[in-house]
Amino acid sequence: MLWSQVGPDSANYTFTLPDFIVEAQKDSNYEKKYQRLVYNVKKVLPYAKMASFRFQLMEQNLQVMPSEKARKEYLKRTEKSIKNQFMDDLKNLTRSQGKILIKLIYRETGKTTYDLLQTYRGDLTAIYWQGLAKVFDANLKEEYDPIEDWQLEQIIKLLGFD
Repeated sequence: MLWSQVGPDSANYTFTLPDFIVEAQKDSNYEKKYQRLVYNVKKVLPYAKMASFRFQLMEQNLQVMPSEKARKEYLKRTEKSIKNQFMDDLKNLTRSQGKILIKLIYRETGKTTYDLLQTYRGDLTAIYWQGLAKVFDANLKEEYDPIEDWQLEQIIKLLGFD
């Protein structure tokens, strides 16, 4: 292997380095964790996509509501519908799946779960759910960073969801 460098006095330096091969050691523990992450993303990504869809639809519908009373009634009906449709499934998520869901909701909507709760349900409700999330070692204010969460991003792309 050759390596060269241009020196400060415009002279070229060339060094010959020995060839080497880097062998990756198989880490079965890492592979198990990664496969578990793939499973968890597959499980919660549809919920995040649905949350994004429902959020966009709700935003559009709220803009055409004639009064504040109509908006509040619409929000109550929407919340009841979402609870009926998804609550049983969401109650059965593991802690790690819940944490991933929080991040993926941010990824899909551009808003934290806390901000969504605060906007549509009020400060006290958002504080209550944030406190409950903290009990389970989660944070509703968690944001998604594609650099920091590169594995999630990679899995989503591999699954063809993006």
